[in-house]
Amino acid sequence: MSDIEQKLETAFICTKCKSRGGNVEKLAMSGTGISRLMEIQSYRYAFVSCNNCGYTEVYNLKKLEGKDKLGNILEILFAD
Repeated sequence: MSDIEQKLETAFICTKCKSRGGNVEKLAMSGTGISRLMEIQSYRYAFVSCNNCGYTEVYNLKKLEGKDKLGNILEILFAD
């Protein structure tokens, strides 16, 4: 499991039930045109599901991995 996935799991606060902690599943998709033909999966997402109620949020891994200070981003996303 990557560092980003671990941070998402531990920092996740469900917006529906306010429970802490989640489960991360990743998904990669190809675009259109040549990337689809060559099976280049340039779109990557993390789905974080609440351990309590199952509510799921989607995060763009490309955006999260591009930031130097992932902890600050997660803190903003999941602030109390």
